[in-house]
Amino acid sequence: MQDIRNIAIIAHVDHGKTTLVDKMMLAGNLFREGQNLSNQVLDANDLERERGITILSKNVSINWKGVKINIIDTPGHSDFGGEVERVLNMADGCLLLVDAFEGPMPQTRFVLQKALQIGLKPIVVVNKVDKPNCRPEEVYEMVFDLMFSLNATEDQLDFPVVYGSAKNGWMGEDWKTPTTDITYLLDKIIEVIPAPQQIEGTPQMLITSLDYSSYQGRIAVGRVHRGTLKDGMQVTIAHRDGKLEKTKIKELHTFEGMGHVRTDSVDCGDICAVIGLEKFEIGDTICDLENPEPMTPIAIDEPTMSMLFTINDSPFFGKEGKFVTSRHINDRLEKELEKNLALRVEPFEDSTDKWIVSGRGVLHLSVLVETMRREGYELQVGQPQVIYKEVDGQKCEPIEELTINVPEEFASKMIDMVTRRKGEMTSMENQGERVNIEFDIPSRGIIGLRTNVLTASQGEAIMAHRFKEYQPYKGEIERRVNGSMISMDTGNAFAYAIDKLQDRGKFFIDPGEDVYAGQVVGEHVHDNDLVINVCKAKQLTNVRASGTDEKARIIPKTVMSLEECLEYIKQDELVEVTPKSMRMRKIILDHDQRKKAAIQRG
Repeated sequence: MQDIRNIAIIAHVDHGKTTLVDKMMLAGNLFREGQNLSNQVLDANDLERERGITILSKNVSINWKGVKINIIDTPGHSDFGGEVERVLNMADGCLLLVDAFEGPMPQTRFVLQKALQIGLKPIVVVNKVDKPNCRPEEVYEMVFDLMFSLNATEDQLDFPVVYGSAKNGWMGEDWKTPTTDITYLLDKIIEVIPAPQQIEGTPQMLITSLDYSSYQGRIAVGRVHRGTLKDGMQVTIAHRDGKLEKTKIKELHTFEGMGHVRTDSVDCGDICAVIGLEKFEIGDTICDLENPEPMTPIAIDEPTMSMLFTINDSPFFGKEGKFVTSRHINDRLEKELEKNLALRVEPFEDSTDKWIVSGRGVLHLSVLVETMRREGYELQVGQPQVIYKEVDGQKCEPIEELTINVPEEFASKMIDMVTRRKGEMTSMENQGERVNIEFDIPSRGIIGLRTNVLTASQGEAIMAHRFKEYQPYKGEIERRVNGSMISMDTGNAFAYAIDKLQDRGKFFIDPGEDVYAGQVVGEHVHDNDLVINVCKAKQLTNVRASGTDEKARIIPKTVMSLEECLEYIKQDELVEVTPKSMRMRKIILDHDQRKKAAIQRG
């Protein structure tokens, strides 16, 4: 039997989780001499690095003093809540990583609460003690209070605390005396985290996550709960819906370092990857061939937001993307469903080139769009819509728990903004010069809120939200009030034309950009849409008059990220997404037809 520890790492965005894991891997001698791959192994995809968030959970394992430590990464953002619960089921303990200055944050609370409910034993790591204004002792108190308020048991509250700086590569028991390496932390993990229980009997393994390889297809990843799995063994898969299916394990792998290694058998308590199973979903159990005993499947959160995906049919289609047809997009969405649990895809009414894609929130859906865009897809997406449910004959909508942390002087502005969007304040507490305010707000109200909150607080606000429950419909919420400025013509935008129109609103384009009729090129100062001609050049005459030759002074365009565009558009608009550009446009491009459609709608 191998000595094993399974540990999940929990941390808020940018508190140093990935750096710490890199250092643990260096300590476990996973890199050859002189080879330094420790440049963020966990957040391997570009999107994760740019946004500094973990989207996909990954496993890494290291060997320390003859003990195998499986490190399981957990996503920190509640939009990926489906991932979190599954991942924690594989662990016996958790490493809670907090910043020595900021302390525990709202999103950490979400994952920590789940971990304590399952009964995991925590170790607290106070990171970044080399920061000039850090306050490690206060942070330790804050963590203790947080655990207490989350109903931790006495054993859980008796947690060891480790201070250190992952960036500088040291961990120790006292933050004032730096050590030379992180061995103190690794020894603590082996000492404090319980080894998995050895349960004898027929094999059982709950599939908690999926891996995908273009050679071997879908790979089931999970922790062996009981008994032993063997290579080539005949097993039964117990599906969520109660169906039993007999099948055979082709290959069995365990995690070693950053990859998998083939093995003959996996004992109870270790995490493994099973290759060669045909049909399986997350939450299914692999169990004994003769007398299968399924484990209770994991509950997966229902999606709360949906968006219309459609092929790109704008005048500029196909100029930048490799994959532009409906077949390409359909195949890509099908492939995403295999590993993205909380996603749903349905064809829109009877159309073959439109789909309704539902997910956990705007971030969840925009990450999918951004990933597709980078892979060379062109598509258009509509305004995010909330998914309503009927409960006891009443129309209900998803409500989120929203936390905003701002300097005191902006608190009243925040409360005003959120209550206008039908939010209700549940608590407000002062923390030094900042205030932590909690609200219950409809998911609809959060769409487009982040940009406004940051503007109103001069970029100081820290905002986090997570899905709470469905509640009766709260009534209408007013969205963006300003109208759009729409291009009348297709062509090249001239500085001369933009200069003369600047008092009408702010622009989303620069001079020299190509635009097409029906494209949204700016935001109007009033609440109605305005059709403008930005392709108009200056008429040249041979008469020289004083005062006609002024230079055009142009304010730089407003640049918006994908999420901001999605939150900005109105119902009759789409965002066109291609590998190199993002444009907003009206669904009906022709101005006269738009007018007719508006009259018909009445």
